[in-house]
Amino acid sequence: MLTNLQQQPADALLALIKLHNQDPRVDKIDLGVGVYRTGQGDTPVFGAIKAAERKLLETQDSKAYLGPEGDMGFVHALMPYVFGKADPTMGGRIEGMQTPGGTGAVRLAVALAKRAGVKRIWMGTPSWPNHAQIIADLGLELKTFVHSTKAGLVDMDSLRFALTQVEAGDAILLHGCCHNPTGIDYSNDQWDEIAPALAKAGVLPILDLAYQGLGFGMEEDAYGTRKVLAAVPEALIAYSCDKNFGLYRDRVGAVYIMMERPEQVAPALSNGHALARAAWSMPPDHGAAAVRIILEDAGLTQTWLDELDTMRERMRQVRAKLAAAGKAGTVDMTALGGQNGLFSIVPLTPEQILAMREKHGVYMAGSGRINVAGLTMANIDQFIAAVADVTAA
Repeated sequence: MLTNLQQQPADALLALIKLHNQDPRVDKIDLGVGVYRTGQGDTPVFGAIKAAERKLLETQDSKAYLGPEGDMGFVHALMPYVFGKADPTMGGRIEGMQTPGGTGAVRLAVALAKRAGVKRIWMGTPSWPNHAQIIADLGLELKTFVHSTKAGLVDMDSLRFALTQVEAGDAILLHGCCHNPTGIDYSNDQWDEIAPALAKAGVLPILDLAYQGLGFGMEEDAYGTRKVLAAVPEALIAYSCDKNFGLYRDRVGAVYIMMERPEQVAPALSNGHALARAAWSMPPDHGAAAVRIILEDAGLTQTWLDELDTMRERMRQVRAKLAAAGKAGTVDMTALGGQNGLFSIVPLTPEQILAMREKHGVYMAGSGRINVAGLTMANIDQFIAAVADVTAA
């Protein structure tokens, strides 16, 4: 039977990591993998996480199972940052559960939508490749609209038209902030338009909030999510701590359900528990426990927020440097300065991207997506010169 399984293509990004590691050039640049890097090219463990782990080591008295819902102290400690400190449960209408990373959160959100009767999901493109893979694997139809224009702006007309085409039982997947892969986000004014339009269309929002704090700040980056939740009766929110706590390999995430009435929350969430039990049974504990300890301690919370500020400021400096370069060959870098988060797309052809790798040792995804944090003040001029070279007429 197992011989019926066909060879699957290797993940392109993972293959890129391997190629980069095998490259002997000392000035090679890795802009592929989506992790934050310091100005020295490191991906360190947060100081706040180190302190929380020390406390966890001293105080944790059991490794017993927590259940499919995970560490609910962690789930609840995050809620004021996501939904606002005034009323993070929105009058008892929101509850959540822990998941294995943001991917687990998206997977569970889509599975819940399917179990609730959703048959197709609308999504702006380009998007994080795993979004489409998860939707396809769960057997749902994917309908797309254009997220951004070639000029580096949100394509609101495409979204507006999509919302005229939705049908009863459809869902729509939107990035909460720091869009992956484009870095092109909806403005607050655009969210002000989108939220009531979603409510009017009767579509179920699935909000992927994977990079909160890496755009403008924790409060600022929650604007779109909160605006939508204030307008619609129901929603699903997928959350990741991988980037804003630096917990990539510990797989720390959560999924939240918002219902129209508080008494509807427990039945809906019981389906999340059942789906999780069948998929991963229990989520990993360590990283979520560390986040909970941070958010329960005012001093550690401030340390974490300060570290997040440092990350955000460094990426802003890189973007400002790229924007200041203006034209690099035929590529105008100016728009990158106004984009957010880890990622942006540099409009290069596949041949030019190959030349970037072979001629200049610059490794980037085949889509043209770059990890902005892979650039430093020591290598950014090299990158700009490489773009100018491969795009020269």
